[in-house]
Amino acid sequence: MMPKRPFTLIYAPLVQEHLRAIDPKYYSLIRGEIEAQLLFEPGVESRNRKPLKRPIASDATWEIRFGPDNRFRVFYRVERKKYRVNILAIGEKKGNRLLVGGKEIEL
Repeated sequence: MMPKRPFTLIYAPLVQEHLRAIDPKYYSLIRGEIEAQLLFEPGVESRNRKPLKRPIASDATWEIRFGPDNRFRVFYRVERKKYRVNILAIGEKKGNRLLVGGKEIEL
């Protein structure tokens, strides 16, 4: 049996700005969770990985939720034929608000 081919993770330039709005102590958690969930099966639905009902955040079609109280959200798009995952936005859920780069976005 051949090992699965990993996807290439491509971060949009705006993601750096989104991360600046998040406490740096969470950076390693965010990076680790992105790699754990998106390298091999980014287009497979799971408990905390779901397709979006409508695209948001620069045409993202999927999201993952993780962290304390599932407070972090990563929005991405999968290019299956090219084995690429485009990370388009990273946000933090505070109460019923989702903040991406410190700005509230509607879900």
